[in-house]
Amino acid sequence: MTRLPRPTHGLILLLIIALAVASAFPLVWMVLSSFKTPEESMQTPPVWIPGSLNLSAYGAVSEVIQAGRSLWNSAVIATVTTTGILVTSLMAGFAFAKYRFRGRNALFAVMIATMFLPPIVTLIPLYRMVSAMGFSASLVGVILPNLANAFGIFLMRQFIAGVPDDLIDAARVDGASELRVVFSVVAPAIVPAIAALALFAFVYHWNTYLWPLTVLQGASEDYPIVLSLGRLLSYNRGAMNTPLVMAGATMAVLPPLVLFVFLQRFFVDSMVSAAVKG
Repeated sequence: MTRLPRPTHGLILLLIIALAVASAFPLVWMVLSSFKTPEESMQTPPVWIPGSLNLSAYGAVSEVIQAGRSLWNSAVIATVTTTGILVTSLMAGFAFAKYRFRGRNALFAVMIATMFLPPIVTLIPLYRMVSAMGFSASLVGVILPNLANAFGIFLMRQFIAGVPDDLIDAARVDGASELRVVFSVVAPAIVPAIAALALFAFVYHWNTYLWPLTVLQGASEDYPIVLSLGRLLSYNRGAMNTPLVMAGATMAVLPPLVLFVFLQRFFVDSMVSAAVKG
């Protein structure tokens, strides 16, 4: 195996550090700006570090929007949707990976094809279906169409295919039902993949904007935090309210960021496992 010369190692390290700093800069700037006073936010050249820890913007957010209610709505949408995706993806992935039935490959191909449909194409049909069921302008209408996910099924199928058949057959011989095989035998064997899917799903549905905006028309009390932030932006008139907007954005980004910190080890493990299998 050819080793790279030491100067090359240094250049690669510098490149990684530069990319990390560039990626983290917007987040750091947002957090620092939320602690600035309105005067500091308007200074030119810009003030990089606030003179003091000013928390007034965080208190003002709740006066402009229902921040607590919006965060709760986002948590309900993201948590329930993620749980549904994990359950349906595990069961469907297990069926595609371990069952042999007529039309399996064709059905799997059709399911994969749905991943390439732009969301805007399905927006109106989904909204008409949700409205016909009486779930428009409610959190149920936001959650229901997203309880199954083609990418999640594909991901689980790929990892479950690597679980030994002997392990599954042994569980069946011991009298385990198919549901117990899925959740007590297969699921523990692919924990990194499940954690990665949970992270993807939670962050996506926490940040999703267009579908909740379509369904929740006239139901502002059910707005998730990303929709409520739009009201903050309309409230902003010049730089005077920039700390307020940054405080709201910081509050919105914290939950998925904390989840990533806890699940990053599993996320990396799943990527390494997929690379080794590939």
